[in-house]
Order: sequence, then C-alpha cells, then structure tokens
Amino acid sequence: MKNCNSCGKCCETAGNGGLSASAEEIDWWETFRPDIARYVQGGKIWVDPSTGEYFARCPWLKKSSDEKKFICEIYSDRPEDCRHYPVDVAQMVRDDCEMLERRDLDDIKRAQKQLDLLMADSRPPAGRER
Repeated sequence: MKNCNSCGKCCETAGNGGLSASAEEIDWWETFRPDIARYVQGGKIWVDPSTGEYFARCPWLKKSSDEKKFICEIYSDRPEDCRHYPVDVAQMVRDDCEMLERRDLDDIKRAQKQLDLLMADSRPPAGRER
C-alpha cells in the first residue's frame, strides 16, 4: 500500500449526502468557521445554500496550482468522517483509491492491517472503539 498522493478520488465521492458531522463540529464551525457553516443545513453537510441540494462532490476540494493533485481547503477543520477515511480496504476499492496496489487485493487482511497502521494517528482501527 502506498501513501496518499492527494489524488482527490475519495473527496470526489464526498458529496450527495455521503458524509456527516457531529453537532459539536457544526457548533464549532458556526462559531469559528462561518464559511464552512454556510454549507450546513439542518445538520446535513455540503449543501448548496442557493438550492438546498447536496453538492455532487465536496465543495472544499480544489486542484493544486500544478493541477496534478487536489487540496482540501478546510483540511485542519474537516469533519471527523474525512479524518477517519479510509476506514477499510473495501471503501478504498469503491473509491478507486490510488493508495491501493494490486498486491493489496491478494491479501485483504494484510492490507487492512497496513491501512490501520497508516491511519493510526487519525482514527481507531476498523472494528474497534477508542
């Protein structure tokens, strides 16, 4: 498994109501990041304020200046759902994550262990509570 290369594929699928945020996160955004809070309606995140519809993809995903990578404009204040991504190898396969290598699919349990190690600083391992 490779390290994240900021391909943005995970965030391209992060619209259409696929993510959530806790009440605490939303309260924090309302207080300290009204620019983020304006895309929250009724506890739902990444909603277009002009239409009330979910954005098709995350509104904070932007191309880098060299157009080769993506950048999260709210990375330090992103929702927990984003901090914990990817949770499992199946999610990576679904999103066509570029961290996965062909050999990872030959031994899913090994790949999951490797993913848990890579993500240890941002989330609990799959299937475990903190």
